[in-house]
Amino acid sequence: MASWNMIELIQFPWSPFCIVQRRILEYAGVPFKIVNVPNTDRSLVWRLTRQRYYGVPIIKDGKTVVFEIDENSQVISKYIDKKLELGLFPRQWEGLQNILWRYIENEIETPGFKLNDIYYQEMVAASEHLPFVRHKERKFGRGCLQQWRKQQKQLLQDLTERLVPFERMLLDRPFLLDSQPRFVDFNLYGMLCNFLYSGHYKLPSRHTQLKVWCQRMSSVKHASFAREKLHSRHQRSSPRPQFAAEFSGK
Repeated sequence: MASWNMIELIQFPWSPFCIVQRRILEYAGVPFKIVNVPNTDRSLVWRLTRQRYYGVPIIKDGKTVVFEIDENSQVISKYIDKKLELGLFPRQWEGLQNILWRYIENEIETPGFKLNDIYYQEMVAASEHLPFVRHKERKFGRGCLQQWRKQQKQLLQDLTERLVPFERMLLDRPFLLDSQPRFVDFNLYGMLCNFLYSGHYKLPSRHTQLKVWCQRMSSVKHASFAREKLHSRHQRSSPRPQFAAEFSGK
């Protein structure tokens, strides 16, 4: 494993994309520092990226500052994955993960963030309410927050239906693709944690597998898989008992 500086994650707490990176770093088991910025003030991000980016999250690893390059890039996750050898982007899942994270970041994130944002007054400091509403309305249209509140029931129904494929994927495996978490597990987890952030919602009752998976994703650590891999290698390198017995003439 490469040397690791005290990494800084620049974020705001309920951003789905920040939650993704925060959970990956927790999963990795490395020390890191969280730097929260106001949702309406990205001046620190703008300065650290040398006026090239104003979104969150970004990470600062020593002198290296990492940020996304377009809507569909996963630069930050791939940087962390490569440096810490987490196995989040194995070659055999490359194409499928690419398809899945686009679905997750559109079909799941969209109703999720709208349902969370209607409770913005409980998450955003009162002094930031005006710039927060202005930011949302400039992007989604005047009165968007009130509109989303009126659409709350439909948005919940949409989210429930769009989660069905993931519920089915978890019927015969502990994680979305195989026996250990890959990037899309963290990606989906981040979107759902954003949806749940306000405390006004629960996961749809019909999605029992997703509930168990969410609990698993909230605490899983990479070290446990590293130990399993080491144990498996040790077993393969040890002589088979019957071979040892045959060799001794018994």
